[in-house]
Amino acid sequence: MKRAFVVGYPISHSRSPLIHTFWLREAGITGSYERLAVEPAAFPDFANTLKEQGFVGGNVTVPHKEEAFRLASVDDQVARDLHAVNTLWLEGDRLRGANTDVVGFLANLDQEALGWDGRLGRAVVLGAGGASRAVLYGLLLRGAGEILLANRTFERARALAAHFGPKVKPVAWEEADTALAGADILVNTTSLGMKGQPSLELDLGGLPETALVTDIVYVPLETPLLAKARALGLRTVDGLGMLLHQAVPGFERWFGVRPLVSQQLRALVLADIEGRSQGAP
Repeated sequence: MKRAFVVGYPISHSRSPLIHTFWLREAGITGSYERLAVEPAAFPDFANTLKEQGFVGGNVTVPHKEEAFRLASVDDQVARDLHAVNTLWLEGDRLRGANTDVVGFLANLDQEALGWDGRLGRAVVLGAGGASRAVLYGLLLRGAGEILLANRTFERARALAAHFGPKVKPVAWEEADTALAGADILVNTTSLGMKGQPSLELDLGGLPETALVTDIVYVPLETPLLAKARALGLRTVDGLGMLLHQAVPGFERWFGVRPLVSQQLRALVLADIEGRSQGAP
């Protein structure tokens, strides 16, 4: 029986086991996918002994993505550019790694807003954390002409913009409203709007009526930002699809079958989100 995992610290919130277990059952594969909490100090030993532990590979989430990049042999250009790995597997005794966050972000938009990148002049991205790096990479890959990057700490925005080059320009958080003028897409990568976090206070009035608004947050599924955008008649895409699509390459690599991101899977994960929000075990 092939065993895979998701590792992080903390990890109890992860819905990856729900996703991969669904795919295992759908494909009739005898296998398992486990949720593992590993402290940062113990992660190198964990990653270097996957074979001894009986694992074929797994997913890596915060705070281990950068350390996974340092430990694994990486040919994947996205992982090399982002210095972050979220998918591990074994080739013989060799630990290999890749990054599927960019694939997940783009595939979600492709599925839910077909043709979204047909006209991609200006983009606005909120937040300068790890998720922002994947989003910026994806937008540049699809030909964004200019990306305005706003973060509550301006220095972080400036440092991240410098990493990606002249097409990415940092702006002060207080200027985010005015940065929206003429933007084709707005992406929120911050935790603002997530359950238990403050709402994202932003005036969307400057966005053109053709703009797309997307949020990587998926709890709640419709964040206050998306609700406000929808009320203005703008296209919106929630963040759940990014979670589902980023999981596809890993499953295929570990278990040999390429799974589908279906409405049935989406409904299953959404029911779990709603169940937890109502206090269900």
